[in-house]
Amino acid sequence: MSKIRYAIAGSAGRMGRTLIETVLGDTDAELAAALEHAGSPFLGKDAGELVGAPCGVIITADVDAALSVSDCLIDFTRPEGTLVHLEACLRHKVGMVIGTTGFSAEGKKAIEGAARGIPIVFAPNMAVGVNAVFKLLDVAARILNEGYDVEVIEAHHRHKVDAPSGTALRMGEVVAAALGRDLTDCAVYGREGHTGERPATQIGFSTIRGGDIVGDHTVLFAGTGERIEITHKSASRSSYALGALRASRYMRGRTSGLFDMQDVLGLK
Repeated sequence: MSKIRYAIAGSAGRMGRTLIETVLGDTDAELAAALEHAGSPFLGKDAGELVGAPCGVIITADVDAALSVSDCLIDFTRPEGTLVHLEACLRHKVGMVIGTTGFSAEGKKAIEGAARGIPIVFAPNMAVGVNAVFKLLDVAARILNEGYDVEVIEAHHRHKVDAPSGTALRMGEVVAAALGRDLTDCAVYGREGHTGERPATQIGFSTIRGGDIVGDHTVLFAGTGERIEITHKSASRSSYALGALRASRYMRGRTSGLFDMQDVLGLK
């Protein structure tokens, strides 16, 4: 079977560099293109040099040229950039792995619409371990469905621009669905002042931003006389990159469809 040819969006960023390193180190993968925004100081440089392994792939802002030689675009950038790339992938019939978070409802609808024409794996977190945690949370919430308050605590590096994280929100969605609740109605994002007694059906979110924390997430089920905590901690971005490549292999041979990592891992 031939290698999958990858285009990497945001190639000079923290996640972009990790993706480049992961693709270059995978014998079944080929780095075909590396993208950066117009005006980036990295344009024209060898993408491999970003990770100490020159490879001859030159960083470009020409999305159409990049996609013309690629089988899959991996995008962990920002919503506005990802949606531009989404339109280009539709034009070129190139599948996408989207790890970007912070989309509006309209952005998510655009992704759903595009999936009628190309295969897309769209997930708030590509790490296999995190997706195992999503499954564990569903089971735990169904067992702890009475007498337990639910709180989601997440921590990320100082550069993260959205809060709560997409992963934290997905954790809340999983728990709410298992409990028969709508997260929109029961979520509270931070507390201050005289808040009154905590409603039993509330799902709380707490956000920490600082330093170089890659990503820590804990869901706390607090009952009378006991607490259950389900935690995932990321030590590097490699787990996200490895999950993204696994997602791209799942799309191989598909011409359309919207999938998430639960599909990729056979957890549905």
